[in-house]
Amino acid sequence: MNPSSPTASLLLDEFLNYLNVERGLSPNTLSGYRFDLKKFIAFLDRRGGGGFERVRRDDVVDFLMAEKTRGLAPHSLSRALVSIRMLFRFLVQEGYLRQDVTEVMESPRLWEILPHVLSVSEVEALLSQPDARRPLGLRDRAMLELLYASGLRATELTRIKVSDLNLNSGCVRCLGKGSRERIVPFGKKAAQALSLYLARARPLLAKNTDPGRLFLSRGGKGFTRQWLWRLVRRYVRAAGIAKEVSPHTLRHSFATHLLSRGADLRVVQEMLGHANIATTQVYTHVDRERLKEVHRRFHPRG
Repeated sequence: MNPSSPTASLLLDEFLNYLNVERGLSPNTLSGYRFDLKKFIAFLDRRGGGGFERVRRDDVVDFLMAEKTRGLAPHSLSRALVSIRMLFRFLVQEGYLRQDVTEVMESPRLWEILPHVLSVSEVEALLSQPDARRPLGLRDRAMLELLYASGLRATELTRIKVSDLNLNSGCVRCLGKGSRERIVPFGKKAAQALSLYLARARPLLAKNTDPGRLFLSRGGKGFTRQWLWRLVRRYVRAAGIAKEVSPHTLRHSFATHLLSRGADLRVVQEMLGHANIATTQVYTHVDRERLKEVHRRFHPRG
């Protein structure tokens, strides 16, 4: 079986269908797996090394090293390895392979992939940028406040409906990865910003074909992750923040700031919608790094 043959393509399609139907993974996650595995198959094809049954541990390592040399970020390398491991586990389970050569391989330790975070003062500067005198400014402030107050993913924010919001209890319902539903609380400032937006701005944006989405574009429609990313970047520049910031940075900052103030790790895991607490533990390391830096700077023998 040549990796680029229809057989390999069919096996990949079968695997992705399994992830979609049996595991319930989101379209964005499936797209990531498809992208990683097509690159891996192309790598094997260039080597002329035969089919999946002839792949060895060194082939996987060489592929990851080649991707690293190409400049792939640590988090993307980790995702690529996870994709390959899940594929081989599936092929063994379905009887296509006798042995899983990736079984002895460990993913890069999550706490070595430190997320970028904003300081509290940088968050305050960012949230103060939208012009609350304008309807779109009220919308943008409400969006940024909710992102930071809840730790929602960008995709989750874009999908929220008005009916998912409960201002009285200060909670929002969202669907996370794998269509897992969770209820996330948010604070008073976010509630105030959302109330103003709902009262003064959203009625002006909603058209006859109101989609029911909480946040609407100027044309009365929902918006995409890419649009949200551009909006965040615009306000980051306006705030004079010299960092690479995306909507996900606010999610990282949300988790880090909670843990640095003593929040329970399990509670933060629940709010973030992490299936595995090991994913949440990366934020404890971020805070430890901050404490170590303070010690180095100010301790007499640091």
